[in-house]
Formats: sequence, structure tokens, C-alpha cells
Amino acid sequence: MPAMKGRVELIFVLIILMLVSPAALPAHAYSREGPVVVVDMGYTVDLGSSEMVGAAVGYAISHNASAILLVMNSPGGYLGDMLKIVSYLNEANQSGIPVYTYVIPGGLAASAASYIAMDTNVILMGPGSEIGPSTPIVVGGSQLEQNHTEAAMLSLMESEADRWDRNSTAAGDMVLYDESYTAQQAVGLHLVNGMAANLTDAEKEVGVYGAPQVQFSEGYYDQFLSAIGNPTVDGILMLLGLILIALDVLHPTFVMSAAGSVSLVVGLVGAELIGASVMGLALLAVSAALLILELKTGHGLAFLAAVLVGIAGIYLLGQGMEVSPSIYGAEFYAAAAAIAVGGAALAIYVRSLARYGRRGSLTGRESLIGKRGVVVRNVDPCGEVRVEGFVWRACSEGGGLRRGEEVVVVGFDGLVLKVRGTGEKDR
Repeated sequence: MPAMKGRVELIFVLIILMLVSPAALPAHAYSREGPVVVVDMGYTVDLGSSEMVGAAVGYAISHNASAILLVMNSPGGYLGDMLKIVSYLNEANQSGIPVYTYVIPGGLAASAASYIAMDTNVILMGPGSEIGPSTPIVVGGSQLEQNHTEAAMLSLMESEADRWDRNSTAAGDMVLYDESYTAQQAVGLHLVNGMAANLTDAEKEVGVYGAPQVQFSEGYYDQFLSAIGNPTVDGILMLLGLILIALDVLHPTFVMSAAGSVSLVVGLVGAELIGASVMGLALLAVSAALLILELKTGHGLAFLAAVLVGIAGIYLLGQGMEVSPSIYGAEFYAAAAAIAVGGAALAIYVRSLARYGRRGSLTGRESLIGKRGVVVRNVDPCGEVRVEGFVWRACSEGGGLRRGEEVVVVGFDGLVLKVRGTGEKDR
């Protein structure tokens, strides 16, 4: 329970910071001359968006910004990253910089994003927009863990609402009862400060219209962090990497091994960044062991089992994470189904290769001796040849061989074939 304890402690610190932050003042009460920092919050709340907001707040403080405006349309995300963003916004307030939220027409300030909006000085909503629901979820957690997390998030939400003189009861209902409110309902309940038909009207309402602006949105690095900050993506990358490396053993061009290695490493880095479940990582390790078994047996069954165990590992990678909403929706199950179907097709393919080369190992190296092939990359002294439909790394036993020349396999050294031209005499 150390992760949960850390979350509770961070929430306690945030609430203390709220109590000592400047009170909610009208926009004109801030006498700052810097630009307005406009932050695009049209993303999932995750590693990438928290990195972006941190950079935006850092810029605002260092450039004496007059305000920060969050332009929001977010479905929510990870509570840990939400708490980081809230802490950044409190730093801005501590520096005397007001933070405003505008939920765009038809947009969302849902789940984790609703806590971010509630932490800002002023919330304005466009027509057709919604705020909430905000119920947290501990993926695969016990009821006790769920209750503790919900109590902590309720405390945070109500403290944020009280801080800016909003309806804390309605705010608490978003957490306790998964309530969401339309713009009109939120204004009527005094949960937000008002409505604005568009961004221009919102800027006029908070008094920043016409001021110089600096725009912040997710760059390539932030988007990369967002991708690997998703446990499902990390699991898929690791499983894909293992499969590519295993397949490349069948006909080693080294391309799939290189791609597989990169995929595996990126997935592992992402898993480390998000603190992925040990159980999920353990199942992916079992998947790797099954792939090794497949290379020994060549029946295709171990390959299929590796894929199915890998899917279970992907699912379990996110266990224990605190999110709002759940990370396991229709997209996850569609991806799992696609991986299972692809795995079955590859298992059939692997089995066919095993049958073709059953006199030797699964790679069929021994069975290739005496077979003829064609040079596809000059062998001088080493290059690549195509034998029995597969491309192999090969080295010449005689002189240099040019692309298109016919060769015969005379042996192998590890995964590299030894070849000679068909016109050369045996030594």
C-alpha cells in the first residue's frame, strides 16, 4: 500500500497549499504584465499532458505571465498525473498567477480532468459541455483500497470547491455518485462560474482578451510519453518485441530482431515509468519462455499459448493503478481480440515452417545443406541469399558472388550460411 499512502500524503500537501494560496480574486485584481499562457488540455490526463502543463507553468512563472488559461476537452486519465498537474497549478497561484478553465462547446472536463478544472480560479463552460463524473477506480484493487482512494479524492474535490467558493456538495456528488452535469446544470448549482459561447467570449469574461498569448500543446516528446504511459501500449510493445525476435530466428535477416529489440526496450521503459504490475511483467516473462519452447518443438501450440498468456500479462500490467475512468474499455478488448486472431494465424504459419524443416531444428539449417538459392545482396565475402523462400545471412566459401547469381549451401556457422557459386568446384 505504499503507492496509495504516497497519494494520500500528496493530497494532504495540496490541500494545505490551497489554504495558503491567494483567494479567488477577479481577473483585474492581478497586476501582471506578462503574456497569457494558453494550454491545450484536449488530451488524456497522463504522463505527456502532465509534462506539458509542468512546462507551461514553469514558463508562466519565469515570464511573469498575467494568467494561465486551460482550454479543456479531456475524458480524464491517471490520478497520479492529475495530482501532478494540480500541484503545478497551485505553484502558479502561489506565484500570483490566476488559472482559468474553459471547457469548449461540446467538450468534457470528465473524471481526472474534473479535479483539474475544479482547482482553477474560474471555470467557464461552453454550450453542450459537461463536467464530471469523477469517481476514482483502483484497477483490480480490493474494496478497502477503493474506499481509501475514493475518500482521498472526495476530500480533494470538496477542498477545491470550498477554496473557490463553489458548491462542494455538488462537487462531492461527482465523486461519490458518479454524477455529471451539463453546463447549464453546473451554472445553476454554482459548481462553475458561468458559460461562454466560445473561447473569445471566455477570454473577455476573465479579462485577458487582447493580451499577448503563448500557446502550449503536446509536442512529439509529450506524445511519446503519453503513449508509453499507457500500460496496454507497453504490454503490446513488449509482446510484439518478443514475437518479432522469435520469428526472426526462423530466417535471420536481423531486421525483425532489431525492430523487436527496440519494441521490447521501449515497452520495458514505459512499464518502469508507470510502475507496472509485477504480476503482469511475470506473465510476459512466461510468454517469452513459451516462445523459446516453441522454437524447440515447432508445433505452433506453444506459440499460441505465448500470445494468450501475453494478452493476460498486458491486462494485468495496469493492476493497482488509480484512474478515472477505467483504462479497460472497448478499445482494450478490441485490441486483445486482434492480438489473439493474429497470434493464431502466426501459430499456423510457425507450424507450417516446422513441418517443412522437421529433419533439423525449427530453423531447418541442416536440411538446407545442398539446397540452391539466389544472391539478393552481394556476398563479398558476406551478404544475403534467398534459399527455400527465406532470406539468410551468408558468407562465400570461394570468390565474391553478385546479386542474381545462383549458389549452393555447403554448411553453416551459427545462423550464417556458408555458400559457394554453383559453378565452383568442391574444395
